[in-house]
Amino acid sequence: MTTTIGRARLDRRTKNLVKRLKRKDIAIIDHDDIDEVAANSLIDIRPQAIINAQPSITGRYPAKGVYKILKAGIPVIDEVGEQIFDEIREGSLIQIQGNQVFSAKRLIAEGKVLTLEAVERKLQEANQNIQVELDNFVDNTLEYAKKEKDILLGNLEVPYLKTHILNRHVLIVVRGSSYKEDLKTISSYIQEESPVLIGVDGGADALLEFGLKPDIIVGDMDSVSDNALRSGAEIVVHAYANGKAPGLERVQSMDLEAAVCPMPGTSEDLAMILAWEYGASLIVAVGTHSNMIDFLEKGRKGMGSTFLVRLKVGSILVDARGVSQLYKQNLHSRYLLQLLVAALVPIIILLWVSPASKPFFRLLILQLRLLFGT
Repeated sequence: MTTTIGRARLDRRTKNLVKRLKRKDIAIIDHDDIDEVAANSLIDIRPQAIINAQPSITGRYPAKGVYKILKAGIPVIDEVGEQIFDEIREGSLIQIQGNQVFSAKRLIAEGKVLTLEAVERKLQEANQNIQVELDNFVDNTLEYAKKEKDILLGNLEVPYLKTHILNRHVLIVVRGSSYKEDLKTISSYIQEESPVLIGVDGGADALLEFGLKPDIIVGDMDSVSDNALRSGAEIVVHAYANGKAPGLERVQSMDLEAAVCPMPGTSEDLAMILAWEYGASLIVAVGTHSNMIDFLEKGRKGMGSTFLVRLKVGSILVDARGVSQLYKQNLHSRYLLQLLVAALVPIIILLWVSPASKPFFRLLILQLRLLFGT
């Protein structure tokens, strides 16, 4: 039986946990149907093990997060129950033996050791259940879309922005499952077009990772770093539809200015609305939710507004992968030949006019005449 010993780092919100989690630690989470974004953030740190109070995959839909975690070689103890958060303190030394969790030699919790085979069976089950889940999602989305149709009709007041957006490209970055790959593939596009850079919460830090300074930061300010907030970007705090803005207090405590915009839905929706309302000619999305599984993973009532926002801005919205197809670096042989000729022309001219090389060219011309009999 394998024994693992490490310091416990626990948080009911995985995105908050990863800010404190270190490689030698044992992560304790409360996350059913682990999404790929959460999985990638845990894999990047590579804790010794992950203990989940909830089922990491329920079989409702194909949530592949825990599959990626296991493939990365990180063991997962599943369904230990929420009482573990009452029994273990942050930073305490805990021990895992098989499917049991001990603290100070006392049994704290017991769960299931997940295997790749078990997860694969759940994924197969999920593929059969996804039709039911999708039906529920569509019904829920349409219900909330009726209540939030003002977004589509354009009856939304947006805050004043200093950043010039009219007729410019806007790049919206969300720290989603593939943001690193997306930013790498469109690096040429960013250099050539110099789009307005909008970071959605942690997306601002994603831009800084790639040496890019965000122009605007949009979000509820729960997953963006102090460093990003102090980067000089304009800050727009996403407030609830009733006007309450929990993130505003944090920004004000840092003596920073911020605009507040109440809107249902997600912060990435607000970022798209801002770009649209200020006249962007193109919106390029990095790491945002763009397919069925993305939306099911989000699992929020506010996805109705997300649906509406994409209907509204769809004519100018492009996924980063689409942009990358237009900016591939493959050079045709014709272009390489043209570059070679262009480089040789000035060299030949310099050699021709140089006194030191004139005898060489005269000898070369004489040999050519003899060769062709002219």
